[in-house]
Amino acid sequence: MRPIRNGFTLVELLVVILIVGILAAVGVAKFASTKDRAFLTTMKADLRNLATAQEAFLHDQGTYYGGPLPDAGLAFAPSTAVSLSLAGVTQSGWQATATHSQTTRVCAIFQGTASPVYPATKEGVPACD
Repeated sequence: MRPIRNGFTLVELLVVILIVGILAAVGVAKFASTKDRAFLTTMKADLRNLATAQEAFLHDQGTYYGGPLPDAGLAFAPSTAVSLSLAGVTQSGWQATATHSQTTRVCAIFQGTASPVYPATKEGVPACD
């Protein structure tokens, strides 16, 4: 006569723990990718907003803004943890790069007669590496 079996065996418990561990690893990888995409989206949005502010400044002042960011002279402030830098600013063009404190990726944009800055290749369109 066999005794009544209550509960799970050690092997069954180890298999369940293994499966849960694999699922958790997949979930963490997906989450990390989502965070990186969110940082890139924030940087691209800031570059688009900077382009709009630059066009408004050009309309009002007759030239593009070339000073530090953020500045009271330009109606624009970057998002938290995003750093923007302007370069190659002339009356007819400018270029900018954006970095985020939580990723090593870089985004850039250029406008007008300014030369393209990596990774941007098309005028007025933000691009990231």
